[in-house]
Amino acid sequence: MEQTKPQVFILTRFDLCTGCSLCKTACSMHVFGGYNPNKGMLIIRHLWENLAHIPVVCQQCQNAMCMKVCPVKAISRDENTQAVIIDQDKCISCKLCSQYCPLGVIHRDPETQKAYKCDLCQGNPQCVQVCPFGALELGHENKQSGE
Repeated sequence: MEQTKPQVFILTRFDLCTGCSLCKTACSMHVFGGYNPNKGMLIIRHLWENLAHIPVVCQQCQNAMCMKVCPVKAISRDENTQAVIIDQDKCISCKLCSQYCPLGVIHRDPETQKAYKCDLCQGNPQCVQVCPFGALELGHENKQSGE
């Protein structure tokens, strides 16, 4: 049986997250070249009076709704990393991808209004690298073709 490339995603463990935002800070440095946790691709949902912190990041969906609804096919899957990526040159700022993302993790550039999202840092997610508590982990899901 032929095996396809494994689906790669960031596995989140809310029970280990302290809400420190180091992940968001590292992400913003990778994406924007500056340390600003408000510009990270992750969202940390703080619940129950900050007793629980739920990290939310793009799951690189196998059947990605954002890819389906993009009218100009600006969203595709990277052949090397298998990440769902947005081509900024093709994006027309229609906002459909962000409206249909079930996790709410497609963001808009405040200046250009173009969409952007986690691209797994070209296969080496910085958020995973800096998390001191193991709340983020690079996950792989192997799918067999022909099954």
